[in-house]
Amino acid sequence: MKYCYFILPLLLLLNSCSPKGPYALTNKVYSDKTKGYVKTIQTQLPDSLADSTGRQIPSDWVGTVNFGIRKPNFVIIHFTAQDSIGQTLHTFTVTQSQVSAHYVIAKSGKVFHMVNDYLRAYQAGAGKWGSVTDMNSCSVGIEIDNNGNEPFTGAQINSLLVLLAQLKKNYSIPQANFIGHQDYAPKRKPDPGPFFPWKTLAAHGFGYWSDDILELAPADFDYVTALKLIGYDTSDINAAIVAFKRHFVQTDIKPKLTQLDLNVLYNVLGKYNP
Repeated sequence: MKYCYFILPLLLLLNSCSPKGPYALTNKVYSDKTKGYVKTIQTQLPDSLADSTGRQIPSDWVGTVNFGIRKPNFVIIHFTAQDSIGQTLHTFTVTQSQVSAHYVIAKSGKVFHMVNDYLRAYQAGAGKWGSVTDMNSCSVGIEIDNNGNEPFTGAQINSLLVLLAQLKKNYSIPQANFIGHQDYAPKRKPDPGPFFPWKTLAAHGFGYWSDDILELAPADFDYVTALKLIGYDTSDINAAIVAFKRHFVQTDIKPKLTQLDLNVLYNVLGKYNP
């Protein structure tokens, strides 16, 4: 019994010293890593330069007064393909997964900010959109809690619209540069999928959608070039068609363009390339 007088105060002391909250430890890792990046940015010594013969090239550091911080120019939207917000937050807070996102939106509409907008999250991976092949370096990634086979909740879409408005304003992101993971990586990814309300987003100025009245696509319409001009990687044309239809048609995602699909593509092309 006498040991209780020593153990209880010790437990209370340890509890008072321990980090608070389920993600306190990962928050500390995040803080430590950002401090490391700050040290890297503050490094002012130039790299040692030498030609092919090994002769040293004179070099020196001269700090310019004209510079600024990099900012994102794209937003990539994903679904998590997992069963709960807790599962996703766990996935994004363990080193083994090597995946992350700037924001995660729960079914309740709660927004989790996980990476500073100016930092590079591991969210887009390998892909191509127009001439961009390293989307992680120029985009904000938003993951929405959804297993890929269910509608998104109204609370999620409302929170997403508010978040997108803030990002668009803060970084002057062009309307055309709000795309899905499927658009950037059609060979690998289906998200955010045919349940995602792209039409609603376009109505708020985030991405484009076809007009209600469609002009008939010309008989000689080159759909491969059209997809490429919008931004799609057409090296696998069937994958590009499916990605386009997931985004702009949604009622049919077969790798074949019907006349209606061609009309939609012709209309959308005019928005991306006015």
